[in-house]
Amino acid sequence: MIVVTGGAGFIGSNIVAALSSDLGRKVTVCDSIGDDDRRRNLEKHKVAEVIAPGDLLGYLADNQKEIEAIIHMGAISATTETNAALIMQNNFRFSLDLWQWCTTNAVRFIYASSAATYGDGAGGFDDSNDANDLARLQPLNLYGWSKHLFDRAAIRLNADPATRPPQWAGLRFFNVFGPNEYHKGRMRSVALQVFERAKANEPMRLFRSHHPNYSDGGQLRDFIYVADCVDVVLWLLENPHVSGLFNLGTGKARSFADLAVAVYTALGQPVNIEYVDTPIDIRDKYQYFTEARMENLRARGYDKAFTSLEDGAAAYVKGFLETDDRNR
Repeated sequence: MIVVTGGAGFIGSNIVAALSSDLGRKVTVCDSIGDDDRRRNLEKHKVAEVIAPGDLLGYLADNQKEIEAIIHMGAISATTETNAALIMQNNFRFSLDLWQWCTTNAVRFIYASSAATYGDGAGGFDDSNDANDLARLQPLNLYGWSKHLFDRAAIRLNADPATRPPQWAGLRFFNVFGPNEYHKGRMRSVALQVFERAKANEPMRLFRSHHPNYSDGGQLRDFIYVADCVDVVLWLLENPHVSGLFNLGTGKARSFADLAVAVYTALGQPVNIEYVDTPIDIRDKYQYFTEARMENLRARGYDKAFTSLEDGAAAYVKGFLETDDRNR
């Protein structure tokens, strides 16, 4: 059995979809499923149980002998969240509880970190596993800070075999897009936002640049299609000797304008973009460039090519957004 926390969410449900296709493996989802679209993310997939986060530790104790791995994708992921106590409880302390349970019970642990740990990127995007290098990072928001604190705890605990799981991996996701993100509201990807505005015959609004080195819409991100993220998780499960912190992007930064053009092209529509000022409340914390360095994961043996921006946009639009069944 594999337990996936956040398994009804965006990346988590895509992982559940892949794992549940293996008929010899049970998949248990841990998530809070309310009235939003997250329940639809699970409708097509066979899962053994759906457990509320508050019940998870009891469930783990009752099923310890069956559990092979915990894939921990659950978190408060809104970069605008300002409740520090809530962020710490959900993103740090709960993650630490799961790490300690996996250590005690010799269960593998894969968790979601974030590119938000890099802050403004001034120090680069090298996924060093050195404690001193980690200490120099300065996240710009509470979400990034909570993920950074747990990454540092993982590296500290990794130093002693007695305080680490048999395998662990922290995945620093960059800008992920793809199916099953419909419930994310303001946090859904720009790819989905472009599609929605194009279908409504409205122009896509991108931020003007407030930096002399970047054109309007020329702000750069490492956009990665969610299927590639799933492939890396599956590869880690097949390679239990691989542990550590790893970036998860394509290694190639592209502009928001490039992404918009890719979606319009997949739709067969003319490009229609207008530019608006970056909101004042986020302007001083806005990242103009992110690009994952992928040498670390490649050096450990991952050799599959990542999906190009254009191919990912086409797969998302034609395979999901333009169909009657939009969920994976």
